[in-house]
Amino acid sequence: MGFQVSPGVEVKEIDLTNVIPAVSASIGGFAGYFKWGPVDQVSLISSEKGLIQAFGTPDTSVLYADPFFQAASFLQYASALKVVRGGNSDTFSNASDADNSLDSPLNRTGVWIPNQSYFEDVFTDSEGGTFAARFPGEAGNSLKVYALNTTDYNALITASPHTEEELNVYNSFDLAPDAGEIHVAIVDVKGAFGVAGQVIERHVGLSVDKGAKAENGGSNYIKGVINSRSRYIYCILDDTNDLNGDSFTMSGDSPLAGVGVFQLKGGIEAQDNLKLEADIKNALDLLSDTETEDISLLFSQINDDGAVIQNHIHAIATSRKDAMAFLSPPKEDTVGQINPLASVLAFANDTSTEGGLKNRDAEGSYGFIDSGAVYIYDRYNDVYRYIPANGHIAGLCANTDDVAEPWFSPAGLNRGSLRNVVKVAYNPKKADRDELYKAGVNPVAGFPGSGIVLFGDKTAQAKPSAFDRINVRRLFIVLEKAIATAAKYQLFEINDEFTRSSFKNSVEPFLRGVQARRGITDFLVVCDDSNNDAGVVDSSNFVADIYIKPTKSINFVNLNFVATRTGVEFSEIAGRSNA
Repeated sequence: MGFQVSPGVEVKEIDLTNVIPAVSASIGGFAGYFKWGPVDQVSLISSEKGLIQAFGTPDTSVLYADPFFQAASFLQYASALKVVRGGNSDTFSNASDADNSLDSPLNRTGVWIPNQSYFEDVFTDSEGGTFAARFPGEAGNSLKVYALNTTDYNALITASPHTEEELNVYNSFDLAPDAGEIHVAIVDVKGAFGVAGQVIERHVGLSVDKGAKAENGGSNYIKGVINSRSRYIYCILDDTNDLNGDSFTMSGDSPLAGVGVFQLKGGIEAQDNLKLEADIKNALDLLSDTETEDISLLFSQINDDGAVIQNHIHAIATSRKDAMAFLSPPKEDTVGQINPLASVLAFANDTSTEGGLKNRDAEGSYGFIDSGAVYIYDRYNDVYRYIPANGHIAGLCANTDDVAEPWFSPAGLNRGSLRNVVKVAYNPKKADRDELYKAGVNPVAGFPGSGIVLFGDKTAQAKPSAFDRINVRRLFIVLEKAIATAAKYQLFEINDEFTRSSFKNSVEPFLRGVQARRGITDFLVVCDDSNNDAGVVDSSNFVADIYIKPTKSINFVNLNFVATRTGVEFSEIAGRSNA
């Protein structure tokens, strides 16, 4: 209570231990096309294995292979990547057993369920069918669902002749289902998820009774179990009427009379890049909100039609002000090019007819441009392929955070070596590197005995300043992000000397720690009545001015070798030679 009415002791705690929280500068954000996985949903991926589990393995098409390996490139260096799969209902659909035709240019027979939230909030079973693939794409056409009651289960073994697939399904269960229950087995018919003909998921003894409970007290109703646990399918059966084993296990496309077998079909995915720009931009927009998505290293699939996607990435990073955008020239600018230097400069300088990068003068420090595609081995298809380098470059920044600090440069022989890269499409020599660097393009070059190395640390900012170096920009991202997070706790407090001193006393130790770790050379925090005068206080504002002297990376090394006569004392000439 505010005041005591009668004598007594009231104990209160006042927390004056405010500190600046640690923030991450290594979380990546990526948008691209994939063969499988949720569309327009942010998924946190920690490894290449996790990428495969969520989005499947790539095929040989550039449209799907490039984004997979861009994301996988980043995951060689870091363990946190937020991935968004692009797509839309005009170019993608989920496979299903429904015999319907939706109103779309593709006249598909599948349904549209991009992700779990859409299924729960928007999707209705009015489109018909019993099962649908969990995610859009042609991979769903490889799924066959066996929904077997006791009669169906026994029919698998009594039917003749048996296929290997039928035996695999039969052998995946120990016993026939009880009365009123159904076994569900999902078969990968075409090998889209592994080995063709194998059972990739099974559910034992699911009930057709909506009120049925499992031994653990949870629901055992087939629709609820499938929709909450399956990695591959949804049950979209209209259950407005009571179900029973006979009505549920309709024949579908079963080769066995009376057996509930459902071959999913109608799954479609984009076959060209006509919708790529819109899809990837929409996917990137899910990563644009600083309050809901914590990312620091942003990159995406790119196309060969210009810089629309690249500019969108850069605009998001500039708007967020806590992330870097990693931009690669279109592959056609360097792969097989007679004059790759001119093509890359055209992209960087906005002189191409298709358009290049915009707004580099004002806020280009949130962008980072590399010099072109890298050549890697695709172990999933046993081929070599070129991919954009931006995943590797973003990964180098994450690795720098791990082995050093965000305010160290990710370039050079110490921290700038690209992993598992065979060669670069364009290996710029010294003269070319000079031209690229003047344009704010960071060369990725191969050096004998040193491998493929990022050999520049300029941001895309055209205006000369401290922010035209990535280590300085990332230093300020870390400082601003951490201090801004702490400043949120000043909201709605009283703007007086106590609050201002408390804030200052939390910021200064944090900056001293950064200074000790070689991020800054000096700093000054001003938060008093000099910048919080009566006008500021009366307008409900709170002002803190934080002055920073950032450390700089070495871009040029000068080695002076001086030959002297035998009788000369070094102490006599050392000062003059250093002058």
